[in-house]
Amino acid sequence: MTLLRTQLGTSLRGHRLRQRRTLRDVSGAARVSLGYLSEVERGQKEASSELLASICEALDLELADLLAEVSLELRHADGGVRPLTPAPGAVAAGQPAAEEVAEAPAAEPALALVGAPARPAARTAVSLAA
Repeated sequence: MTLLRTQLGTSLRGHRLRQRRTLRDVSGAARVSLGYLSEVERGQKEASSELLASICEALDLELADLLAEVSLELRHADGGVRPLTPAPGAVAAGQPAAEEVAEAPAAEPALALVGAPARPAARTAVSLAA
């Protein structure tokens, strides 16, 4: 089993090396210590989302693209793509029953939401008068 932090580090290092940039250069641009960036690349440190965003910005790489790349690598790292398990109540052919399709909300992949514009929140009037 490949750890997320290991695959993230491998991908980040690959992007940095393809750009022929040094750890010092990227750490300065990302405002991260050289030692910490090195540990992230080696999979020894779990990077926060803010740190990943900063490193991606320094590498001129979209965070969503990095996450998609890592997701694919993780999916294939353990010997190929595993099929998703059918939903409870799925019919024998592997298709959900018609009433389940009508009631179930459409699933959205998590990576599709990264960087998507925020949905407007419902506004609720609140009275501050006592």
